[in-house]
Amino acid sequence: MNTQRRHIFWYILIRTIAVTSILVAVVIIQSSTSAFIPVVPFYYLVLLAYILSLAYLGLYLWGKHYSVQAYVQTVIDLLLITALVYISGGLSGSLYILYVFPVVAASIVLSNRAAFITAGLSAILFGLLVDGLYFGIIPYFSPDQYRERSLGLVLFTIFVAWSLILLIAFLANHLTNSLRQAREELLLAQKELEIKERLATAGRFSGQLAHEVRNPLAAISGAVQVLRGELNLDEEQRSLMDIVVKESQRVSQSIEQFLDLAAPGPQVFSWINLPEILEETLALIRASGQLDGRHLLAGNFTTAKADYYGNPNQFKQVFWNLAKNAVKAMPDGGTLSIDFFQDRKKTVRIRFADTGRGLTEEEKEHLFEPFFSRFENGHGLGLVVVRGIVDDYDGRIEVRSEPRKGTEITLTFPFKEVRSKTASPEMAPR
Repeated sequence: MNTQRRHIFWYILIRTIAVTSILVAVVIIQSSTSAFIPVVPFYYLVLLAYILSLAYLGLYLWGKHYSVQAYVQTVIDLLLITALVYISGGLSGSLYILYVFPVVAASIVLSNRAAFITAGLSAILFGLLVDGLYFGIIPYFSPDQYRERSLGLVLFTIFVAWSLILLIAFLANHLTNSLRQAREELLLAQKELEIKERLATAGRFSGQLAHEVRNPLAAISGAVQVLRGELNLDEEQRSLMDIVVKESQRVSQSIEQFLDLAAPGPQVFSWINLPEILEETLALIRASGQLDGRHLLAGNFTTAKADYYGNPNQFKQVFWNLAKNAVKAMPDGGTLSIDFFQDRKKTVRIRFADTGRGLTEEEKEHLFEPFFSRFENGHGLGLVVVRGIVDDYDGRIEVRSEPRKGTEITLTFPFKEVRSKTASPEMAPR
């Protein structure tokens, strides 16, 4: 909405500058020749254009329906240009080139479809005007504008004008698409940079804090477990000690993730079987009780062959966090589909798709930011770890999700030549 509003402002401004430029040009040309264009009607049209610009500015400042305003501006401008082409003599003049400006504006402010619709309206208006003048249905504005022309020449001129207008629409759409894509990539790069800066900041501060907390926490947890075994405790006291141990383990897990983010240790790479690592990870999640009979597993992971040169512990972390998130998103049960797709020469793709509650647009925006969690008692670090590992492999993450329609996360890992070269031939999969 803000982008469209800004575009409309520039549309109004550039429109006013264009009208002023045409006015100055006509005045200069008219000072040297009296046969260029009828001056008085032209001045009236220019005055009307300025009044409309003020009206558009008022709508811009106090209105909210920017798309409607843009369509109205475009249609009125086409009518003004048609009137200007008419008083300049139709084919006798050369002002029909002005039709390209609303076409370009529609492409920038509205959409590709709007640009082609504007081009079509321009072609229709110009064609009706020229045909009306040629066949005498519409009288010339000034009798001396009449020129004897063959029908073939008239049709040829109309065809050239139509081709020019449609070509401009195509080129404008191509350029605006490139600009939109570049802007989206820039915004995405800025967002990724912000996330990495937050991650780096969190890592620096949390690394020091984690080291200070981890050792006393381990001592407290160990002491509680020893006391629990040696003392005669009633059921309530045992339950309280169990809570202490459980919460200590939870905090310890968070600290480990902090340390992984702050200062990941050296990684050892080898050829690994990704589906096999996934099976091991799923077995751990089943053992923890989080993956139970309410959750069905589907996909090709049991039969797929996907070998990759990487670190097995990193991929265990990736699978652990994605699978746990998918299960949490289906508290009442559902289906988790996991698929592997391998292009031996280029990439390995891993797809996790659940039938859970899905994500809102706001949640998708902040999904990989540190400390953002959509689950109760979530740390907001699991997907940050996933993002960091995928970045380490120069991979990419794609997220597709809608509320109440589940979430699909696809990871793409490229085959890195530098890693492949470090692998010994004996270790490569056959």
